[in-house]
Amino acid sequence: MMLKKIPILVDNYVWILYNLQNFCIIIDPGLSEPIIKELEKKKWQPVAILLTHDHIDHTGGVKKIIECFPKINVFGPNETKRHGVNKIVNKGDKIFILNKIFHVFFTPGHTLGHVSYYSNPYIFCGDTLFSGGCGRVYEDKHLEMYNSIKIIASLPNNTILCCSHEYTLSNLKFAMFFLPNDESINLYFKRIKKRLNNFGKSSLPSFIMFEKKINLFLRTDEQCIKKYLGLKNNLNSFEVFVKLRLKKDFWS
Repeated sequence: MMLKKIPILVDNYVWILYNLQNFCIIIDPGLSEPIIKELEKKKWQPVAILLTHDHIDHTGGVKKIIECFPKINVFGPNETKRHGVNKIVNKGDKIFILNKIFHVFFTPGHTLGHVSYYSNPYIFCGDTLFSGGCGRVYEDKHLEMYNSIKIIASLPNNTILCCSHEYTLSNLKFAMFFLPNDESINLYFKRIKKRLNNFGKSSLPSFIMFEKKINLFLRTDEQCIKKYLGLKNNLNSFEVFVKLRLKKDFWS
């Protein structure tokens, strides 16, 4: 299947997977109008919506899309059921749509019921992992977020990371503040800045192989991270993650 992203709101993306028969799957439609407009333009017939979590910038367009396409199936975790979900998903589920298998991963931390969908080579991870960063942690669920990120990072290196916000440049600036001499981060920052300066370009999707080099939240076991954060060498990876995420909260 082929991938299309549609920018909405300030910095959100809605992802669409489509095939040669013009059937498609919509992931996290925060608005309806630009999505319906794209469907009509491309003559795509949506068969499913996948929701990762219950935040309005991910669910706001569902109701109107259902009105336009009443036969559509809407998949989502229990926390999203008020948005017209007719297929509740749980950890470990396998969903079969358009001859593709979607594995449901339970990835809480940003919300209590957040899930991600993996269909090789794509991971749709909502607000769990971003390019160069990770989602804000609510209700002090840092351990849950840490474990969720580990799940995503364990996927094959060629996995295509389809996250929901254009935060990459800000995340890389944060990383460069703590690791100003990191060659990989500096090179990636220049590449992304150049890409974003071109009209219509974005930094996404990314790849897991890139994120392991430039995303500090995937490098919390490295001594250099502890050093530049002013942390003790004996702190474990999770403790470093918490310190790093709290610093990012104040940064942004």
